[in-house]
Amino acid sequence: TPKQVLLYRALDRELPVFGHVPMIMGPDKKRLSKRHGAMSVLEYKKAGYLPQALNNYLVRLGWSYGDQEIFSTKELVEKFSLQNLSKSPCVFDPDKLIWVNSQHIKAASPQELDLHLQEFLEANGLPRSGGQYLCKVIPLLQPRARTLQEMAEWAAPFVRQDEDLVHDQKLLDKFLTTEVRQHLAEIASRLRELPEFDQSSLESCLSAYVEEAGIRFKLLAQPIRVALTGSKASPGLFETMEVLGRQSVVTRLEQAISKAGE
Repeated sequence: TPKQVLLYRALDRELPVFGHVPMIMGPDKKRLSKRHGAMSVLEYKKAGYLPQALNNYLVRLGWSYGDQEIFSTKELVEKFSLQNLSKSPCVFDPDKLIWVNSQHIKAASPQELDLHLQEFLEANGLPRSGGQYLCKVIPLLQPRARTLQEMAEWAAPFVRQDEDLVHDQKLLDKFLTTEVRQHLAEIASRLRELPEFDQSSLESCLSAYVEEAGIRFKLLAQPIRVALTGSKASPGLFETMEVLGRQSVVTRLEQAISKAGE
């Protein structure tokens, strides 16, 4: 600050009122530094943090507005005041930052996240997705993705071409038994002829089939998920099927049946 004062005086400018936010400490209550893993702003960007989330978290270090934790940039501009600054040092909590980022991801519009996510898809060696398709995928990923990097990883099965979907042979062999493959072949045939390919129609179609076959849906849910995404974990099954679309769903079921039978 003394150097700033000298510069203002040298330029014959009016001195502003100087203030200082509380010192930021690491988890060990010592000044935050590289030994704590402190990163530059660009590194946080590469890790998948939204700019508004980082702003939100930094402003809340040493400043409060009641019990509110999540603020849009507009709200911060409207509500920030020096009167609510704390005089005590604050601790930088990486876990809290991830939580704040996840809340901003949930609150953002698919169109806004689309602009950021495209870069992360490319950085992960995944194809960019044109048109409005990615905006249909994003709402399925928002509830669980804490960073844009995680969102890009979850998005992989949705943006890969059907023939490029990676299946773990162990998962195929475990879940797509001979009996299950027979059921999935029949389901694929019915899905190909289904008049409407939306969540409601898909759920009705599979419910009717399991009742007719005298089996529990639990027998098919995980095998279908593995066939469509290559993973045991995914967003809701019927939501995933609707977004992938009829052609991809049928193709992926048939591919998985073929691979599991090898």
